[in-house]
Amino acid sequence: MKTHTDNSRNLMPEFTRAALEALREPLETGHITISRAAQRAEFPARFQMIAAMNPCPCGFLGSTQRACRCTPDQVSRYQGKLSGPLLDRIDLHVEVPAVPSEQLLKTPPGESSAAIRERVMQARARALARQGKTNQALQGQEIDEHLHLDDAAAKFLNTAGARLGWSARSTHRALKVARTIADLAGSQTTAVGHVAEAVQYRRVLRSPA
Repeated sequence: MKTHTDNSRNLMPEFTRAALEALREPLETGHITISRAAQRAEFPARFQMIAAMNPCPCGFLGSTQRACRCTPDQVSRYQGKLSGPLLDRIDLHVEVPAVPSEQLLKTPPGESSAAIRERVMQARARALARQGKTNQALQGQEIDEHLHLDDAAAKFLNTAGARLGWSARSTHRALKVARTIADLAGSQTTAVGHVAEAVQYRRVLRSPA
């Protein structure tokens, strides 16, 4: 997740590369292995990670309110602190632009948390009734079996994946997100619109002009 205004020291690129790379194993398997001397131990580590970063060191790359003062090299080094394999394991990449103050003051009430919770519970129940586990837990052939991907959606995904240079992991994660979007919509099949939305949630980092 990216923001144009948060310059705190708790953003992902501010952690060491080793600490960030250590997230790859638990994000992939739900376990973490610790080896010390001749001993090796494995612990459960399934969690939901929500993280934030700026698009550049100053935080204003792409902003319509302030000019970015970073050089292309600075932007590249900053974004490069998050490796491709780590980004591959993060399902949703959402850009959050700064909102002008006048919009903040005039924003109408959004959907209530209770209504969203009910819709999420219904979608989860659909997944469990269909396959006995959540969409996130689907692996290998289970994805093909339970996705119910229509032909147009499959063609769209193949084209998008090839154009974006996705790995097999990226494709599988996008498919599971698309199935979840379909469940939220109450759809039996995973259609083009569901896949297109999932693709938008795997946007790459913004590069300097």
